[in-house]
Amino acid sequence: MLSFGLVRNLSGGMKTIPLAKLVSFLNRELRLSEFPKDESANGLQVEGSAMVHKIGLAVDACDHVFQTAADKKIGLLIVHHGLIWGGIRSVSGVMRKRIGALLDADISLYACHLPLDWHPDYGNNVQLLKVLAIKRMGEFGEYHGKTIGYWGSLTKELSLKDFIGRVDKTLNTRSTALSFGKKVKKVGVVSGGGWSAIYDAEKTGIDTLLVGEPSHSAYTLAEEMKLNVVFAGHYATETLGVKAVGSMLTKKFGIKTEFIDHPTGL
Repeated sequence: MLSFGLVRNLSGGMKTIPLAKLVSFLNRELRLSEFPKDESANGLQVEGSAMVHKIGLAVDACDHVFQTAADKKIGLLIVHHGLIWGGIRSVSGVMRKRIGALLDADISLYACHLPLDWHPDYGNNVQLLKVLAIKRMGEFGEYHGKTIGYWGSLTKELSLKDFIGRVDKTLNTRSTALSFGKKVKKVGVVSGGGWSAIYDAEKTGIDTLLVGEPSHSAYTLAEEMKLNVVFAGHYATETLGVKAVGSMLTKKFGIKTEFIDHPTGL
């Protein structure tokens, strides 16, 4: 019998780990307890097999991702956007289908929302700074009483066009922008629907805000603040966090992980 704390080799050298051990580790490592006001039910949302030999990573909990995970024999799926937001009113319709797909395939679902935007090592925002070669200077963007983004500085000043080119090439996206500022040097980053971080722009002194989703409300604020705002896509700005978590789990436990890409173009 395999004890709770052990990892063993299966045929072919593949490793298997108790689900309870992985969940306990993730809860601590991702510091879920620091986000009590998050609407997402962070942590294990659906329990599948007690043992995990392969982990899947995705942005969204949805049928396409679940079916792909089942085809790939994934035992634990870690997502940024889970199924449970503020509780479950009923298990019917789409919710019934989604939960049924997980249970039929014995797949566990683990969600990590705001903690994975913020996390200083694996978070979407710090990973965006890293891949875009922006030196982290400080925290940025308060949301539900917690600062979840970061701001930083480019090595050299860029035109907005060149900065957008870097963003689009790196994230494989097509950004839209509000061009009210001058050159790009100091950048605030808040992934997904983080446009409300614009209110922190003046006190931080950034010249450019990088977020995911466009917002009508951001226009006049950016116009009056003389601020550039780059909307790189909700999905595109939130793939990096789960990927970083996957890399960390592979290094720590030697378990196989795979990212399931299901872009929305939004």
